[in-house]
Amino acid sequence: MSGITFTLSRNAFGKLCFTGEDGQITEGVHPVRAFPIAAPDEGVSIVAPDGHELAWIDRLTDAPASVQTLVREELAQREFMPELEHLYEVSTFATPSIWRIRTNRGDTTLVLNGEEDIHRVRGGTLIIVDHHGIQFLIRDLFSLDQHSKRLLDRFL
Repeated sequence: MSGITFTLSRNAFGKLCFTGEDGQITEGVHPVRAFPIAAPDEGVSIVAPDGHELAWIDRLTDAPASVQTLVREELAQREFMPELEHLYEVSTFATPSIWRIRTNRGDTTLVLNGEEDIHRVRGGTLIIVDHHGIQFLIRDLFSLDQHSKRLLDRFL
């Protein structure tokens, strides 16, 4: 059993509403993942607009289907992290550098301001932050094709 003692719903304005065990309703809550890359379905906090945690979900898959649906919808609206699949070319091996890439959301370019904007998360997982602050995920560096790895190695 989930052990969840609250409910989630949407109000007429589309805001996510939390109803606690005591019946108190808090509007405008947000789900926040504790480990968005390593364990996206584990450790989800429901946070009030003032930043206080209202509830904790150990495993999202253990929550009732209605809660899972609302949490996933809300997270999808807030999280935008395209996955880098292929690196076509880079403008220069010095920084700033313009990269032409393919992501799971289509082809695009990013500007890498410095090598410090490439972060190793764990194992072969990398996050690249472009000059606009958009984060691009490389889920498994070792699964990239040789051309992409060769270009990326110059910055690692």
